[in-house]
Amino acid sequence: MKRCPRCNRIYSETDLNFCLDDGEVLAPHSDEEPTRPLRRDDPPPTIMMDSPRATNPIGWPAGQPIEPWRPPPAPGVGQQAQFTPYLMPRSLNQTLAIVSMCLGIGSITVGWCCYAGMALGPAALITGFIALTQIKNDPDTYGGKPLAIIGMVTGAIYFVGLFVFLLIYIAAIIGGGMQ
Repeated sequence: MKRCPRCNRIYSETDLNFCLDDGEVLAPHSDEEPTRPLRRDDPPPTIMMDSPRATNPIGWPAGQPIEPWRPPPAPGVGQQAQFTPYLMPRSLNQTLAIVSMCLGIGSITVGWCCYAGMALGPAALITGFIALTQIKNDPDTYGGKPLAIIGMVTGAIYFVGLFVFLLIYIAAIIGGGMQ
């Protein structure tokens, strides 16, 4: 039998651990113990737990070792092999196309510093042209046509921007000298 220390209700079920009325932890009930309701300043009841369970005991038998994957055996004489076609992605060489794109973007972004774009822009145009030629001649080996085009366009944009800048600069010099 168990008793609720707060409301003093007595339960005969041994499986209950909490009071059904107020949710207090049930204490063991004995006839000698006086029954009085708990007050707010009373300490909570002490509950003695069983010994803890071992969730990972030492000395368990080791499992079976994992064997690495091996391909199925080859068919014998007179048997036909069953092959599953695997689609391997083609790995195309895109090195020059990527270099062209990086040089072209570099000519636009950092090329204005000390006219570094004067070296990066032509390099982007040349490597882009070489990459497009390789892609046209051998499309099974070389790829990256959009990257090469981006590199050539950004290299050309640098030169167009530089030309516009020089025209405005020359116009400002000529216009400033007329005053």
